[in-house]
Amino acid sequence: MSAEEDRTRGGVKAPPPPPLSGNHSKVIRREPGKFEWKDVPLEPYKTDAAEYKGITRRELIGKRGETPRFHVRYFEIAPGGFSTLEKHEHEHVVIPMRGTGEAQAGCYIWTVGVGDVVYVSPSDPHQFRCLADATEPFGFLCMVNSDRDKPKSVDGLGVCRICE
Repeated sequence: MSAEEDRTRGGVKAPPPPPLSGNHSKVIRREPGKFEWKDVPLEPYKTDAAEYKGITRRELIGKRGETPRFHVRYFEIAPGGFSTLEKHEHEHVVIPMRGTGEAQAGCYIWTVGVGDVVYVSPSDPHQFRCLADATEPFGFLCMVNSDRDKPKSVDGLGVCRICE
């Protein structure tokens, strides 16, 4: 639906849409045929030197003046790429929107795709990957607490509570 169609309902004109920044109701439009959102910049996945490859992020909700108890981000992992293997005290939910990938939590590894829902419990080491032979990136929404602790990298040891 176009912005003009949004503003016209039954012949009645509505005011222009509110700005993207601010703590008010809004719609953030996805660019047609792309996994990009109007006026939401692509950001680096992380600013530290943790081990990851071929991953980007977009902060959709929680960075422009909103006050939710959660943030919504979109991550995209290129074929052969992966997020850091890490753990933290906060939980999060991941919902794939594009392609397929692997979700690891502890010693479990699942192949996940569009519409699946992944819950990562507090302190569970986890990582997301896009297989090298994938034909498209693995893209997913990630909902996380707005007030959260800093992730700690995991070196692969102690990943599985069952095997310890």
